Amino acid sequence: METFTPTSYTLECVATGREFEDTGWILTDPQCKEPSLVRARYAKRQLDVKPAEWGLYRYADWLPVRRMLKGSSAPVTYRSKGLAEHLGLSNLWITFNGYFPAIGATMTTCSFKETEAYSVCGRIPEDEKRVLVVASAGNTARAFAKVCSDNNIPLLLSVPYDNIGALWFDAPLNPCVKLISCAPGGDYFDAIYLSDLALKGPGFYAEGGAKNIARRDGMACTVLSAVTAIGRIPDYYFQAVGSGTGAIAAWEANQRLIADGRFGQNTMKLMVSQNAPFVPMYDAWQADSRAMLPYDEDKARRDAEIIDAKVLSNRHPPYGIRGGLYDALKATGGDIFVATNAMARKARKLFKELEGVDIYSAAGVATASLINAVAAGKVERDATIMLNITGGGEEHFQQGKELWYLKPSHVFPLDPDADEVVERVETLFA
Repeated sequence: METFTPTSYTLECVATGREFEDTGWILTDPQCKEPSLVRARYAKRQLDVKPAEWGLYRYADWLPVRRMLKGSSAPVTYRSKGLAEHLGLSNLWITFNGYFPAIGATMTTCSFKETEAYSVCGRIPEDEKRVLVVASAGNTARAFAKVCSDNNIPLLLSVPYDNIGALWFDAPLNPCVKLISCAPGGDYFDAIYLSDLALKGPGFYAEGGAKNIARRDGMACTVLSAVTAIGRIPDYYFQAVGSGTGAIAAWEANQRLIADGRFGQNTMKLMVSQNAPFVPMYDAWQADSRAMLPYDEDKARRDAEIIDAKVLSNRHPPYGIRGGLYDALKATGGDIFVATNAMARKARKLFKELEGVDIYSAAGVATASLINAVAAGKVERDATIMLNITGGGEEHFQQGKELWYLKPSHVFPLDPDADEVVERVETLFA
């Protein structure tokens, strides 16, 4: 393998178009007067895909990374036979993020959150001494825990106590990874609030979520996988969303691929979906509102508890921000769909029967939405469709393995004392 060279890029503010240098861990443009995402503008206009042994970093030309970390895997895209025939689709392509060795998919956390973690952590300077802080509903935490453990990167995770069952591993973690939780009954937003309190400590810094270009461009590798496998930009992109970050990333990748010039000038329609009854972005979209609609906190927690796909329960997603999901849907002529637990469960069962591998609840929501869209005539049967399966293969990966679970060092009440949080997390890394 060749010696890795840090990727060359600049930053651009979506709202103003101002281009500037990335002088550090920049998440926003300090000169911008309104909430806006920033994007990476890469020096290489055309993507040079590296050999498979580079893992996720085979797409390093369009990743804002300083180094290449060990253990990464790239998404795998293949042309569907079983599901495509069942739905009467002639050109359905599945991008699989998970563990499915039969097709070459080897993500051992079984989730596309690995694409985020390897990109974000590859952006971190090797001499960074502070502790990275990540809030998660489950899968993101598992991915960051694996990457940081394997590469000795200090990490503080904040995950709702009710979701810590998602933090399974096939071996004990490096002690550089610590976990705190909000009390039972809390949701993803409570975990974010707890992480924000921890960030008041001087030795901690925020991963940044959707505002981090490395997170979005890591997720965008799903589209790079699909387009380079298909040979063209798809007509439709299906994915379930909690924050919408993956769909925003898909839109941004689409624009880069158009500028590349080798894959057509097509803008793929973003067909995203939420798990009912937790559907705040769907409600805002139906009202054609850039702003999220009022959502009672207690009802939001109850709705989040009901849905199978807990990872889709973000109460404050990057929906209305400039460059966010609202803009992405408007720019692509996309739409938001809803799938119930029953629909998603049926879709998961069907996918396993027809494609040969188990998939997560969120991927079941996306598959159910594709099924419903086809039935409603919302996609042409000869269209080129990308179905982003954001997680799967857990049953196969875990079979015969003794699992190890990360337990929280501290469980805080839903309205914690800020000073106590800071004191306790600082002690964890003393």
